[in-house]
Formats: sequence, C-alpha cells, structure tokens
Amino acid sequence: MSIFVIALVIGLMGVLTGKHRSRSRRPGRPAADFAPAAYGLVPREVLDAGRAGPPQPAHRLQEMQAVADAAWGGAWRPAAAYVAAAGDDWDARWSRTEVLQEIAGEGRGDGWLQKWRSVEPENADAATLYASLLLHRAWQIRGSGYADEVPADRMNQFRAMLPQAMSAAVDASKLDPRNPGPWVVMITAARAMSYSHKQFRALWEGLTARAPYHYSGHWQALQYWCGKWHGSDRLMLAFARRAAGYAPAGSPLAGIYLHALQELDKRGGTGGMRARRSREVLERVAQSLGQVSPDDEALPRLRHLLAHYLLAARSHDAALEQFRLIGRWCGAYPWTESGDAVAAFDRARGLAAKGAKLQGTSKGTVTMPL
Repeated sequence: MSIFVIALVIGLMGVLTGKHRSRSRRPGRPAADFAPAAYGLVPREVLDAGRAGPPQPAHRLQEMQAVADAAWGGAWRPAAAYVAAAGDDWDARWSRTEVLQEIAGEGRGDGWLQKWRSVEPENADAATLYASLLLHRAWQIRGSGYADEVPADRMNQFRAMLPQAMSAAVDASKLDPRNPGPWVVMITAARAMSYSHKQFRALWEGLTARAPYHYSGHWQALQYWCGKWHGSDRLMLAFARRAAGYAPAGSPLAGIYLHALQELDKRGGTGGMRARRSREVLERVAQSLGQVSPDDEALPRLRHLLAHYLLAARSHDAALEQFRLIGRWCGAYPWTESGDAVAAFDRARGLAAKGAKLQGTSKGTVTMPL
C-alpha cells in the first residue's frame, strides 16, 4: 500500500481528525473487579490505538489508489468516473470529491485537474473540485490555530485568497443546480469571510434545498455557529439539537450534536457537564447512529464520542453498549488526548461496566469486532 493511501485513509476516517498513536503496551489500571470478558468487551491485550475503527475494505483502497496513480500519470478520466459513480448520493459524492482534493494537493501537481477543466469546462464536478482545492490551499496557509495565533502575513494571504474560492464555488453551482457540493465550499468560505448571520443563512438555505441532511455541510455550519467563529454556545447547541432531531434513518447526521459537545470541551471543558443535562438528546443520537451502516466512514469516531459523553452523562448501560460496538479500536478523541490512549479507553469502559445496571449487562459470549 502506498504512502498516499495510508495517509488518505487516516485523514478520511471522520470529519474531525484526531491524534494517532501507536498501540500501548501499558493498558493502565482500571477497577480491580473489571473483567472485560464478563461484560462482552474485548480483552485489554488486543486494544489498538493505531486507528479509530476497522480499516476500509481492500477494494476501496485499491480503487482510490488506482485513481491517484492515474491522475499523477496525467489521466483525469478515472477521477471523473470516480466522482460520477456516486450518483445522487450527495454525501458520497462529496466524500469522493475530498479524496480527489487530497490527490490534487498531495504534491505531485494538479495538471490532471487542469486538463479535465480544459476538456470539460461545463463539468460541475471538476469545477467544484477546483473551488474546494482553492479553499483548501488558503486554509493550509492560515493553519488551524485561533486567529490571534496566526502570523499577520499568513492571515492576510489567507483572506486575499478567499474571494477567488467563493467565486469559483458560485460558478460551479451554476453548472449543476442540483449539486450541493459548491454550496459546501461556499458556507465554509463564508465562515472565513465573516458573513453576517443573514448572509450565511441564505447560503445555508441554498445547500439544504439541495441536500437537507448533508453531513459535511452540517459540520461546516456547526463551525460557523460556534463561539470561536460567528455564533455562541447557545446557537451552536440549538443548531446541533435540531440536526439530531431531523436526522433520517441511516444517516450519521445526529452525530453533529456530539461534535458540538466536543467543541465545548475544546474551548472550556464544559462538554461533559452539558452531556449530563442532555441525556434525552444523547439517547436519540445513540438510536440514530444504531441505524447507520457499519462501513460508514464517519461512524467509528462518532461512536467514541458517543461512548465518552454517555459515560459523562452517567448513562452507563448505553455507554457500555457503545464500547462493545467499538471493539478493539481506541485511536480517537478523547482517548488520544491523553498520554496513553489505550489506558484512557480501558479505564473509561471499566467505569461504564462498573456503573452499568445488572439487568442491562450481558455476561454472555464475547464479541470482537475487527
């Protein structure tokens, strides 16, 4: 497997990337009476902090690698076919666009994208990819720090690049009025361009008119409404609760509420306290995520967040069930924030097991998701 696919799969395991640590040989000291097998949990010895969830199927990795190799060889048609194959599954189409963005920005040049746009100037996928790439490059210059942490010259360059990305996204939206992809780029750029609430809502209506449950679109909107950008904790949580309430069956959208709690933790450590006041919402999220396909790319990291916040809310039985579903993987937030992700994960599931109600605890066969 090439370095490209390894890095890409790590990056695409979820909307939010966490830190990745190697497996620990010191799993920590959970409660002395905690025997994982008695609660349907995998043994401590197999816990793996190398990733958030199981690797993607080999055929998916091979498909992405083939597209990347063709693109770096100057052939754009496999990339075009790769995106088009998603059809009207707009979440999948956006995910594939992000894969192509990684390929174009990997360092071997985007000449293949230029050829694609030259041969098919009316192709909305190529135009959307171009707009997304412009925005991505601008954000790379800015970095991920808070505004007061970014050097003035980089911030000025970042701001100067945003109008071009916005304009490219607007142009892309005209080529295929059904496609929500350009609108995801627009709402992301709008956040960086400090659009007013009224201006942002107009773009949001444009996106949701095309894809009302777009997962990445909702994540970008959540960022706009959080306190570190142009909203507040109240506005962010209200937005996230609504998303959890109208998430359709099979969609990971309800997990947006977990990202809102994570934002609270990142900026003040209040996510756990909010979770204790949001049991009903968390139960709704758990029910919704239970209907999501096991191979959904967003699901593994969302399960880790869900287990963490259910435990914070003292919903021990529900948290324990998530730990069972997670299995051996613990390379995700919040466990990776500690010096030993395996120890942090094992301690958390031990606390869930200790607090679980006897009638809700299965002491039967151990299942080991791989």
